[in-house]
Amino acid sequence: MMSFGACVVGSPEISFYRELKPISDKFIPETVAVPGLNRDQLIETGVDPAIAMQEFVLWLSDTCGQTACPIFIAFNATFDWMFINWYLIHFVGNNPFGISGWDIKAYYAGITRSNSWSDTSKKKMNKRFLSPRPHTHNALDDAREQAEIFMRLREEAKSC
Repeated sequence: MMSFGACVVGSPEISFYRELKPISDKFIPETVAVPGLNRDQLIETGVDPAIAMQEFVLWLSDTCGQTACPIFIAFNATFDWMFINWYLIHFVGNNPFGISGWDIKAYYAGITRSNSWSDTSKKKMNKRFLSPRPHTHNALDDAREQAEIFMRLREEAKSC
């Protein structure tokens, strides 16, 4: 994982973002190019993952409060979840999200009564749910875009 970002659904300006120092020499060059980050630069300037994950846990606690459990919401939650969960368990020892997760694609399928998982791709989603934000592959931009999609779906769900 090269970077990660999170924001509060409904208040995306309340956010967290870190670019990480690589933890291994093993990587897939094609995937490194996707977010537009420079791996060699991250070796020098990236935040140590142990520090970044501890900062993330503190941000979650400060943002959600001591008694509220944050909910992990993502467009393809199973993909993003595996990285965040591994880093949290490995570097912090626990995952503050527990097992709470909300997959936006599955939520969309339920709201629209879709019978096909392929219909949940952004290319096939009803445009009224999509964010006008450009899809940059920056982790924080992605988090904000996904929060906006989720909010639009929640509004739709209220009228169902």
